[in-house]
Amino acid sequence: MDKYTYIANAHGAYIDELYKAYQQDPESVDFGWRKFFEGYEFSESYSENGHEADSSASATTTAKSTATAGESDKEVAVRNFIYAYRTRGHLRSKTNPVRDRKDRKALLDLKDFGLSDVDLNTVFQVGSLVGIGPAKLRDIVAAVQKIYEGPIGYEYMYIRDPEVLSWLQNKIEKESLTFNPGIEYKKRILYKLNEAVVFENFLHTKFIGQKRFSLEGGETTIPALDAIIDKASELGAQEVVIGMAHRGRLNVLANIMGKTYEQIFSEFEGTAVPDLTMGDGDVKYHMGFSSEVETPSGKKVNLKLAPNPSHLEAVNPVVEGFVRAKIDTMYGKDARSIVPILIHGDAAVAGQGIVYEVTQMSKLAGYQTGGTIHFVINNQVGFTTDFEDARSSIYCTDVAKIIDAPVLHVNGDDPEAVVFAVRLATEYRQKFGNDIFIDMVCYRRHGHNESDEPKFTQPQLYNLISKHANPREVYNKELISHGEISAELAQNMDKEFRQLLQDRLDMVKQKPLPYNYQVFEKEWKELRRSTSEDFNQSPGTDISQEIVEKVGNALSNVPQGFKPLKQIEKLLKERRDMFFENGQLNWAAAELLAYGSILAEGKIVRLSGQDVQRGTFSHRHAVLRDANTNAPYSNLNYIQDNQAKLEIYNSLLSEYGVLGFEFGYAMANPNALVIWEAQFGDFANGAQVMIDQFIAATESKWQRMNGIVMLLPHGYEGQGPEHSNARPERFLQLSAENNMYVTNITTPANFFHFLRRQLATPFRMPAVNMAPKSLLRHPGVVSPVSEFTSGNFKEVIGDEFAQAGSVTKVLLCSGKVYFDLREEQQKNNRMDVAIVRMEQMAPFPKVQLEAELSKYENAKVYWVQEEPENMGGWMYILRIMRKQIEDVIARKPSASPATGYLKIHAKEQQELVNRAFAI
Repeated sequence: MDKYTYIANAHGAYIDELYKAYQQDPESVDFGWRKFFEGYEFSESYSENGHEADSSASATTTAKSTATAGESDKEVAVRNFIYAYRTRGHLRSKTNPVRDRKDRKALLDLKDFGLSDVDLNTVFQVGSLVGIGPAKLRDIVAAVQKIYEGPIGYEYMYIRDPEVLSWLQNKIEKESLTFNPGIEYKKRILYKLNEAVVFENFLHTKFIGQKRFSLEGGETTIPALDAIIDKASELGAQEVVIGMAHRGRLNVLANIMGKTYEQIFSEFEGTAVPDLTMGDGDVKYHMGFSSEVETPSGKKVNLKLAPNPSHLEAVNPVVEGFVRAKIDTMYGKDARSIVPILIHGDAAVAGQGIVYEVTQMSKLAGYQTGGTIHFVINNQVGFTTDFEDARSSIYCTDVAKIIDAPVLHVNGDDPEAVVFAVRLATEYRQKFGNDIFIDMVCYRRHGHNESDEPKFTQPQLYNLISKHANPREVYNKELISHGEISAELAQNMDKEFRQLLQDRLDMVKQKPLPYNYQVFEKEWKELRRSTSEDFNQSPGTDISQEIVEKVGNALSNVPQGFKPLKQIEKLLKERRDMFFENGQLNWAAAELLAYGSILAEGKIVRLSGQDVQRGTFSHRHAVLRDANTNAPYSNLNYIQDNQAKLEIYNSLLSEYGVLGFEFGYAMANPNALVIWEAQFGDFANGAQVMIDQFIAATESKWQRMNGIVMLLPHGYEGQGPEHSNARPERFLQLSAENNMYVTNITTPANFFHFLRRQLATPFRMPAVNMAPKSLLRHPGVVSPVSEFTSGNFKEVIGDEFAQAGSVTKVLLCSGKVYFDLREEQQKNNRMDVAIVRMEQMAPFPKVQLEAELSKYENAKVYWVQEEPENMGGWMYILRIMRKQIEDVIARKPSASPATGYLKIHAKEQQELVNRAFAI
């Protein structure tokens, strides 16, 4: 093989090794190389005319065959030329509507393959690869250039699945050449382009200076989305969920989602005054929307546009979680019934790490949604940053390659090419259940917003853009030149639609509309907003003894033939003893009992995070593994007939993406207990965008309830600054208007009731629990079964040791520090010091706490916390109880949450306890 070293600029010795491997086992080499070697052997066995060589030839014939072998080298060269165009032709495709593409050194000239103009009239058998049969080289060149240097650049040859590769090749090399939508479809494309263009222009002239983050330059997005929804409905989709940032959002709301022009104009006019009891809301280009539309083919499709803040791409995992919840509960696990579309900007898809996280999640069992259609509005600039400063990769979509997702780069000024690309993408998603990316290269006519001057940073580009016709005019001119429509058609479309918009605006000015609230799904309609009175006492969340025994029996048994590890055999015995002998449940048993009782009610429990099946601290063991086969067994899926299934997944090493996914899941299903557990609570800081933008403000900003639970292991055990503190102060600072629970629970029974409360209230609210670590195995942290078969969540737990009449000091605390204080209290028989636990800090349990503190009228109240004084709950407590609190007992203010030295930690902890009991 040494004479083929020019092939693909590869190293000859490496190709020789591959060829030897291929000869021994063809399946051992990559699909592309396998096809190459097949071609090499074909060319060695056949002459240029395709006739098999005669093995009994004379010496003269043999000499002639040797000469022919030189010709067969070129057969291989042409095969490689075709292969190279498939691989790198996208680098020469005409995808940029406003300027020449940067030269990416595609190496696709004939000379790069040992060919020249002399060979143009030679017939090569490998012409059949591109569907034209044995053909002259000039015809082969023309064919691959037409396919791969047109308005669509195809990136797909890195795909390792032969079936997918073959399917795409057929679409690209055959169907793309014959795609010619009928005249009615072309009118539809023009109509949607007209809507997009006129809508933006109308807003620009009627609401001068108002931000709208226009779609101008990328208006082909509207016929693209229209085509996706239409094609998806033909292929079985009943629902489409869209996530996008603000650019073009108003246009999508109006011309895809069906939000009325009157409503949009009312929001611009400021005449629609919202009822602020529904929350503070957000700007009009951030809010979500739901609707039902009828496609051109007559199918009904539910559409949802997820709410999204200005944190670009943050909505991505939310959309995926929402879609997964619908797949699990509404569509019988059929992912083809619901399609997620994520609309990206080029700078954001390349620059935001959440894109990588969500892409990496796409094929994992806990997070797969049957493939996502990614649509990039590539306007070649991010805010003011040119693309060359916005990424190191050639394309903004190069993240697609990590999951073998094909990418279609397409010219935004060629609507028919865009429609072909998105229809292909929709077919691909529905057939293979994988992600696919469409990179629509366009431009941004204005600056980042309409008052921004883009020529400050891109004067050359914006000189070109200022002279460039919009996509509607480009397409209209093309249709007229082909004689497919008359010039009057587009003029009439423009005039009629502009008049319609003016009529709607006039109507709104004369008679302002009330604020439009979205109608929620049936399950959400059955809930109501919370009131302050709801937090004076938690609802009853007890279960029957029968359910306790059913769950206990399931937890302490494994099926016949299942071989658990010795440590698990011991665990199973401990579970049996807890449930059926001593009647005292530890933390893990109480948690699993809560899950089991909810599953028995037919409601989903979904838990994900790092190591959640076993538990970071090896306490949960919700999924057991056979010691010999590694087969999983989840005890809680075998409680009784007609129960729901426990959905518990060890996540990828992601916080931001996974928490966003679970938030989205909980947004879709109010009757599922959805939990994200951090490996350590400290790691929640990696998901702070999701916490700030979605979880804490879900009802106030987005007017959507959500019952997501965050379990954040928290507590000072000398494990250093990254494994001690879940930053409760951050969550308490975010707490207002009864927006979320923030708890630090100390008893198994109370944790059980906390979990069940999430589905027991007539509303839904996020909950953040500072979860224990050392308390998971603390001998004093157990609860009798009677506390599970009666009662409810206790927001405040009083002191049962001190004598109320003699108490002079009350230590008010939360979480693990209680056990250090109690040990000191009981060791020294301090009847004069009462310890009161706040199990819930937000919403602040005023009624419950006042009832407890009223027992100690003459005592001084101190707040005690393990955290440094500038962290933990102190500032929150001081803000609410400034008149009742004497002082704080805490670690000294610190920049770091905890010391990294165990001995110093122990010394600090003892000093803290001593100060608490000092007279």
